[in-house]
Amino acid sequence: MAPTNSESSRPDPAEIKELLQENQLGSPGIKPPRGKARGLDFLYDIPLQVSVEVGRSKILLKDLLKMDEGYVIEPDKLAGEPLDLYVNSKLIARGEAVMVGEKFGIRLTDVISTADRIQNLG
Repeated sequence: MAPTNSESSRPDPAEIKELLQENQLGSPGIKPPRGKARGLDFLYDIPLQVSVEVGRSKILLKDLLKMDEGYVIEPDKLAGEPLDLYVNSKLIARGEAVMVGEKFGIRLTDVISTADRIQNLG
């Protein structure tokens, strides 16, 4: 049996959407602590896992065991194609690789809409 919302650690996407649309927690049944109205500021300190995907590839176990320095894996993307930006394993945006000082970065070129991101939470 699939867990119900109260049994699952995942929030209901409809509830998240509702909270994001409201500027403050002023909806019926939700009372802010000590009479103070508060928005979603309490969520800002939650750590998130951010990853950038250059591409994907499938290899055989025997090839994995042969890997050594200099081994080349060909990803499914071509040079110049956008990189995918994931937050907690969910696609959030696409962008291009850039150099920031001596480090790599990603310049976002296409951000997934808020409505699509909320819909993909569940």
